[in-house]
Amino acid sequence: MKLRKPLLAAVAAGLLATGCLLAATLASDMSDPAARDEPVPVPTRTASVTRQTLADSTEVEGTLAFSSGRELTAGAPGTFTWLPAAGSGIERDGRLYEVDGTAVRLMYGDRPVYRTLKKGDEGEDVRQLKNNLIALGFGSGLAADDEFTEGTERGVEAWQKSHGLKETGTVGPGQIAFAPSAVRVRTAQVTLGGRSQPGATVLTTTGSDRVVQFGLEVAKADDLDAGDGVRVRLPDGRSVKGEVASIGRTAEADERSEDRTPKVKVTVELDGPGRTGAIDKAPVTVTLPGERRTDVLSVPVESLLALENGGFGLRVVEDGRARDLPVRLGIFADGRVEVSGAGLREGMKVGVPA
Repeated sequence: MKLRKPLLAAVAAGLLATGCLLAATLASDMSDPAARDEPVPVPTRTASVTRQTLADSTEVEGTLAFSSGRELTAGAPGTFTWLPAAGSGIERDGRLYEVDGTAVRLMYGDRPVYRTLKKGDEGEDVRQLKNNLIALGFGSGLAADDEFTEGTERGVEAWQKSHGLKETGTVGPGQIAFAPSAVRVRTAQVTLGGRSQPGATVLTTTGSDRVVQFGLEVAKADDLDAGDGVRVRLPDGRSVKGEVASIGRTAEADERSEDRTPKVKVTVELDGPGRTGAIDKAPVTVTLPGERRTDVLSVPVESLLALENGGFGLRVVEDGRARDLPVRLGIFADGRVEVSGAGLREGMKVGVPA
């Protein structure tokens, strides 16, 4: 992925504005014949021309939060006899809530439970059930297909026995609920002792993993790919690695922001989500990798001279004398800039502001 930045004009403006380099003096030296015959002042401070790998980057502001939310609905009537606390993490086969003393347990899958599954049924919900039975150790000999077989029935009975339930070999909304992965309880929408109404929301949840989301202008998003590595600076200053998980396809302006530029939503998954702390939501800074150049010559940015013709140069120091050498600029990274040009070589000394 390559994110290019229009740094040249900004660097030129910065150099002239801050007076890091005597651009006006240099222009005068080049325009005045008498001045051109005078020796070029030797800088009191120098730096070396270095051969290295340079990689530039772009920083964007993002938000650290838990992954996308989901509502879990009741599947059977009765009275709520147990509810999880807000912030609880629930994994496969864990209790989501209880109705009339019977736990509704979490199974992994995208399709919600909408019927009682029994021998002879077919469908994607059957496939999800069988995948969970296999993962939990109750699917010996089961194929991960969409047919509810006698083997599936035996697996359900074994699972029911492990939880002290009546071994019916059938299972439905009163005993299981599907979600794509482990969940984190955001809030309970019902109260302990309240009545369960099939289809009514019981819990609002998020995924259990922490992700970072940010908006990116379309032109820059075109240079970003899923799988690209990034770094995320957390509110406490620590930095963790991450990977681009998804890039949105719709560009929208944020109505709450003064910046109304349309942007696509980018989601980053973190390599160490456990290191992010317990805060539900926090601002972070994401560093996106840009162009990478290997085996190039570089100098400190402040060593650049702004030439009269609009280009840039370096004040080279050799054998106690100085001369100005025009150069072409490449990428900027970590306070250095890629340079090239006739006569430029590794190890040369160039002037920098004292």
